Amino acid sequence: MRKIISAALLVGGLLLLYFGYQEYQSFQSEVDQFFGGSGSDKAIWMMVGGGAATIGGLMGLLRDKMT
Repeated sequence: MRKIISAALLVGGLLLLYFGYQEYQSFQSEVDQFFGGSGSDKAIWMMVGGGAATIGGLMGLLRDKMT
């Protein structure tokens, strides 16, 4: 059961990282960067959440192999 949850976290995290990066590279985000100095909040939060989920999924999968 842990492996399934960890694998789902890993896949979901990678998807969030991908879509967050795509959002960050979008035209609207580039306009926000030009005028505001930073990208859209949605893109940043998607990448932060994706990174956290990816790390959590990897830790869950590797923890089973270490014990």
